[in-house]
Amino acid sequence: MASSSSSVGLSFLTRNTIKVPLSIPKSFSPFPKLTFPSITCFYSATPRLDYNSFKKINPIHYCSNLPTASTNNTHYEFSDGSSEVELRLELGQGEITPTDIHVDANESSLAVRIQQSGIVRALMDTSTLYEKIKPAETIWYIDEDQLVISLKKQNSELKWPDIVESWESLSAGITQLLRGTSIYLVGESTEINQRIARELAVGLGYTPLSTEELLEAYAKQSMESWVNEEGSDAVAEAENAILESLSSYARAVIATLGGEKGAAGRANQWRHLFAGFTVWLSLSEATDEETAKEEAKRNMQDSGQGYSNAEVVVKLGGWDPNYSKAVAQAVLSALKRLILADKDLPGKKSLYIRLGCRGDWPEIKPPGWDPSTSPDTSSMSS
Repeated sequence: MASSSSSVGLSFLTRNTIKVPLSIPKSFSPFPKLTFPSITCFYSATPRLDYNSFKKINPIHYCSNLPTASTNNTHYEFSDGSSEVELRLELGQGEITPTDIHVDANESSLAVRIQQSGIVRALMDTSTLYEKIKPAETIWYIDEDQLVISLKKQNSELKWPDIVESWESLSAGITQLLRGTSIYLVGESTEINQRIARELAVGLGYTPLSTEELLEAYAKQSMESWVNEEGSDAVAEAENAILESLSSYARAVIATLGGEKGAAGRANQWRHLFAGFTVWLSLSEATDEETAKEEAKRNMQDSGQGYSNAEVVVKLGGWDPNYSKAVAQAVLSALKRLILADKDLPGKKSLYIRLGCRGDWPEIKPPGWDPSTSPDTSSMSS
């Protein structure tokens, strides 16, 4: 009997064309063979709107005619030694020789299997190492009842919290990259922005802030009644003033207003949003990955839409609050890749704030520069 399931599709784009699709099952088969979410990364060194040169990194497929036994309870020890990381896997019972062991390492994936007595047993199989390695320099050996694997990092400066990229490792490790820079969530849905902001804040140890809650506390009325009484433009201007006061905040995740009433949807009100890393949580009408890519490409080219200023775009093929953490994980994964592509970004954000959030992002002008004299930033003078 086949079981049916539905899923929420999720992908993201950043300005240096990094895309991650994520399939989140809404329901699981009641039978022992389960299918879990997987992430596939796309990288490109080409300009951000060139989608023809993506390199797909697929999960490892180990081919064998022998039956395979897999366990969900992988026991391992992990340590970070600066230029390399060390992984120790328990071999289990029985006499195991080096000829029984198969280690398949690629830039972002690792598969470790033991072939013994006609059975292939998986010790580890992940397509999402925390960061890239140099597979040709992988070394492994047997130490009593453990298999020791040494993996050489491509980026020796990055500290690995764990061997795999997960919610736990991302939330623990990305703080070294963010360096206190705040995160702004923009998009069509205020509810989605707020839920993901709370998830991120808990994981990062940041302060969760909602411009809707701050505005309602100030006006002493609901957002709906404010819009009805004064209109969306008045609310957007008020939110822009809130964003100005928040622009100097560090270690905060700020959920902005969605829809027409939000400042982020207006291209001329982004001066203060640029003070932090901006993430567009975008509900997608796409039914497949390629369509989602094309949709994101069109979105980012639409200079008249304020959200197109965002540094990261996360495409959601549906919304279920139960999967807020999965969306938050994709946001952190995107931000990690964004910052690793340009490690000076947090420092530039700090400089931008110190100079007064003048709207000259990302090409920051010298001190004393007057934004009112520049046609390039006149649209962001609010």
